[in-house]
Amino acid sequence: MTLSATDWLASLSPWPADGFGTERMRSLLAELGNPQLHYPAVHVVGTNGKSTTTRMTEELLVHAGLNVGAYLSPHVRGWSERIRIGGGEADFEAAVARVRPQAEELAATQFEILTAAALQAFADADVDVAVVEAGLGGRHDATNVLSTRVVVLTNVALDHMDVLGETREEIAAEKLAVVQPGCTVVLGQPEWEEAAHANGAAEVIVTGSSNLALAVTAAEAFLGRPVDPHAADDVTLPGRLERRGERPLEIWDGAHNLAGVGYLLPRLPSRDYVLLCSILADKRPELMLEALSVLGDTLVATESTNVRSLPAGELARRAERYFRHVEPIPDPVEARARALALAGPSGALVVTGSLYLLSELSGRGYDP
Repeated sequence: MTLSATDWLASLSPWPADGFGTERMRSLLAELGNPQLHYPAVHVVGTNGKSTTTRMTEELLVHAGLNVGAYLSPHVRGWSERIRIGGGEADFEAAVARVRPQAEELAATQFEILTAAALQAFADADVDVAVVEAGLGGRHDATNVLSTRVVVLTNVALDHMDVLGETREEIAAEKLAVVQPGCTVVLGQPEWEEAAHANGAAEVIVTGSSNLALAVTAAEAFLGRPVDPHAADDVTLPGRLERRGERPLEIWDGAHNLAGVGYLLPRLPSRDYVLLCSILADKRPELMLEALSVLGDTLVATESTNVRSLPAGELARRAERYFRHVEPIPDPVEARARALALAGPSGALVVTGSLYLLSELSGRGYDP
């Protein structure tokens, strides 16, 4: 029996066994007739805020009258969140089926298949523009195959240092490697202006560092005219400051690195929280735990099925110096039930540390 698209993708490795690079991705796209060359693109790179910036840019361009494709990662509730056309989710099963024979022949990775499915679906739908979120870094990411008109660099923080580099400067260089000669580059942080020009940018625009400011500037740079920023007012994404309940107050946020935690903390209502956390071993967990400890003194440590996830017991051990009460519960569903009980009806719970955790609690598959 042939596996469904989601079951097939879930069975594949998200990480390339032979190292990161675009060679196999370009071979796959060539087999498909290079669909990525059929439309211009806005390419969104950066450490945090990429998905929200991508969705807001999409919404602004749709409101301006364009047929827009958008590609996001990761997903929280379901795989179909990743590929959007015309302002809504595309037929995900059909999009994956369209590229599956060629992908299987080339033994493409999970992320390469998802990217190819999106780029082919955009060509089939004759989109006017694709707004594409990078997966990891930029230079060697599967999305670095586009005919790019605008590049957005949301921000740069220390993350994926084993792949991208040990300093912010090294990481920025990997992300800005997607810039093509003649592009407009939109920056949320002014310090990367020189590097953007060095990579061939024809114009560099430094704007406010909010996701909306970046999206508005990107959409206006692409269109060459103003857009209505209110068109993006209703954009929300699962697992980003998402309220899941009121008694107790339950907030889910996929802050998965120190910079993400720094963004989250001042945006939470002032409460004494119970925390439910899973953190990947390569995300500098101690620093994240220390920062999160300002929210409350009780933490339930759990783990996702990702191979890089710290075991619940190890996460609990590391958390003990920052929290008065710590409980390790490996199963995320059981851990959430315990955290809700500890919070009580009048309390508050934050579920954070990893989008893998949020996805598994939603009962769905997930890849990086």
